[in-house]
Amino acid sequence: MANLFSSLKNAYQLFKSVDFQKLEALSKKVDLPKMVETISSLDEKQLQGMIKMMGGSSRKKELPPIEGDFYHLGDEALNDEDRALQLKVRTFLEKEVKPIVNHYWNKAEFPFEIIPKLAELNICGLTYKGYGCPGKSNLMEGILAMEMARIDTSLSTFFGVQSGLAMGSIYICGSEEQKRKWLPSMQKFETIGAFGLTEPEVGSAAAGGLTTTCKKVGDEWVLNGQKKWIGNATFADILVIWARDEDSGEVKGFIVKKDNPGFAVEKMENKMALRIVQNGLITLTDCRVQEVDRLQNANSFKDTAKVLQMTRAGVAWQAVGCARGAYENALDYTRTRKQFGKPIASFQLIQNHLVEMLSNLTAMQTLCFRLSQLQDQGLLKDEHASLAKVFCSLRTRDVVSKAREVMGGNGILLEYNVARFVADAEAIYSYEGTKEINTLIVGRAITGYSAFV
Repeated sequence: MANLFSSLKNAYQLFKSVDFQKLEALSKKVDLPKMVETISSLDEKQLQGMIKMMGGSSRKKELPPIEGDFYHLGDEALNDEDRALQLKVRTFLEKEVKPIVNHYWNKAEFPFEIIPKLAELNICGLTYKGYGCPGKSNLMEGILAMEMARIDTSLSTFFGVQSGLAMGSIYICGSEEQKRKWLPSMQKFETIGAFGLTEPEVGSAAAGGLTTTCKKVGDEWVLNGQKKWIGNATFADILVIWARDEDSGEVKGFIVKKDNPGFAVEKMENKMALRIVQNGLITLTDCRVQEVDRLQNANSFKDTAKVLQMTRAGVAWQAVGCARGAYENALDYTRTRKQFGKPIASFQLIQNHLVEMLSNLTAMQTLCFRLSQLQDQGLLKDEHASLAKVFCSLRTRDVVSKAREVMGGNGILLEYNVARFVADAEAIYSYEGTKEINTLIVGRAITGYSAFV
């Protein structure tokens, strides 16, 4: 009796779910009893295949996670403490920076409200020992530079100027008194720094052609000239300015305060890349700097080059981050964008582009990991950093180009989070040494001949 009631109940539920008008229309097209008999004879695999073909599967396809570190290099290289710091920085960038970055990039303005939050992470001057700095590895610094550029290359550049170029100049070339005076406040972002080397007519030729001059007059130095493309310059508290001594011909470094008489800066407008970075054109007109503010251990361009070697490795990591951000956003887009009734990620040509992007990205990551290991081992040479800069900046161009391509027309819209990377890759390609200059540095190392003119 119980089985009878159960069967009647199931039959009632079945009748409630059937649209009899559609069933009657179907019966005029097919032999219903025969169709029911055929379907009921299918095994589970055949039945699931038929349902999938009919587009009636109720199960949502589980997709693999979007992960730009395909070889899990970070998992292998970092200890638990550093891995936790990496994830902490990533969370900050995802929650605090990503939602606002397109707005500020579009308006070419800097989000000053994030600076106190960035300071709380305690990552500025990451590799320096003492002066309130964490004293961590160069590998960790590179990974964090990548994490920043993965969300926004402009923010990574701001950080690189503050933590690398400006603080690094003082850390490497400053006296003990200068280090104690400036580094602790810079580490906390209480003092913002900038680095002035490039000039309106002098970029790659900085080693031998600086036109900004300095001359000793009593206990002061008088600086004259211009500096161009100087990141953070419009709001920096102090600026490291490099100038050629009129008497000795050697390059010297100076800590110039923003309120120094004879110092003026104007914001550079109408950039197509790194629009959040506030680049300035600096004019020095009989700008007087005290001897105490001359970098005491900067006596030639070789000392300047020590700073550039250190930061050039960071730029290679920025290129990795830029490429990774473009790749991950493009991959996400292809899995949700549908054409011809299915996600474009299922198309062969799209998968070919994605795999090429990932191949380049993984090669870049592997190269930069080894570069940072050499730096931590004290084995880093100019040619090592230059090779990474050349390769990574070139491959980043390829990755962002394909990321834009798989997104079609939407790839040029900021809201899809790839257009910024396409534009910013062009800046990475040029700054911290062009492809040509870095190529000649590597070429000199491997051939024994200098091709510099």
